[in-house]
Amino acid sequence: MKIDWILIGWIIDMVLNGIVWLVIAVIAVPLIDKTDKWTRKSVKLMGKVDDWAREFLEKLFEWIEEKNLTILFAFLLMIILGILAQIGLIPKLIS
Repeated sequence: MKIDWILIGWIIDMVLNGIVWLVIAVIAVPLIDKTDKWTRKSVKLMGKVDDWAREFLEKLFEWIEEKNLTILFAFLLMIILGILAQIGLIPKLIS
């Protein structure tokens, strides 16, 4: 009986590839779950910081308007809007 070494090598290769991919999946799935939790936490933190920044700016603008500091208000608004335009947050604040 003649042994087909190519077929045996192919079967061994497929089994070893399956084992390697199983080990990769066992390592990767918990790592993906962990980074997914970190991503969710960071998105929640970004939302809290965004809310805080909006509230702070609203209170600051109201205080400046109450004190009738229009010139200071104009310069402050120009600086803040310039910074927000440079980092690309103006469309987010408008919507």
